[in-house]
Amino acid sequence: WLLVNEAHKSVGIINGIDNKVWDPKTDKYLPAKLKSSIPKFKAANRAVLQERFLIDPELPVITFIGRLVREKGADIIPELVGRFLGSGYRANFIVLGTGEKSLHDRFAEMRHHFSPYFDAALEYNEGLAHTLYAGSDFIFMPSRVEPCGLNQMYAMRYGTVPIARKIGGLKDTVIDLGDEGGRGTTFRQLTVDDAFHALQRTVEAYDKKKYFTDLRKRIMKVDFSWESSTAIYADLYRELGMQ
Repeated sequence: WLLVNEAHKSVGIINGIDNKVWDPKTDKYLPAKLKSSIPKFKAANRAVLQERFLIDPELPVITFIGRLVREKGADIIPELVGRFLGSGYRANFIVLGTGEKSLHDRFAEMRHHFSPYFDAALEYNEGLAHTLYAGSDFIFMPSRVEPCGLNQMYAMRYGTVPIARKIGGLKDTVIDLGDEGGRGTTFRQLTVDDAFHALQRTVEAYDKKKYFTDLRKRIMKVDFSWESSTAIYADLYRELGMQ
């Protein structure tokens, strides 16, 4: 209500990321850095993930990285994975993070129940997070609230396509594949139904090899750097100084 009523004097500027830290060509955490081939870069890092996680190398990898709390929508993952796999679809799901004990317990159970399609590292591990961004095909962000979000920016920098709820900054940074300049798959409501349909669309996009390869190249070129965001701040300050 407040922002709507004050829209005439409001402006939104997204967060930025440090492109020197999040650089697939130089990232110190990556076991395999980007050279010339994106498919080789992704495959080499996925091979390292296979040493840590029980996954099928022939299937796409969908990863959740973050706090295991309701705010991040992590609580819908168990039912969503169960429905997806129960419907005959196949993909690898990986969870990295810490949070609510009930979710820790549930994900630990799922590692056995949904093997070899689900695995989890219930810990904070920055190095592993970087490797997951590089080796995964998709990053799943079903947030209930997300003022801006950084994971989707990190992911795209490494050629990993977002699956995100259209909320907050996710809506501003992840353009749906059905729209011009699409960068990922989006869904509106935080329900298993909406998220399930997003996963369906995601798998269909992955199966179109040339389309998916071109998509990766495109999202890796998007500039989410702080240099880009601070330029907008500078323009705003100059505009205010002129009034």
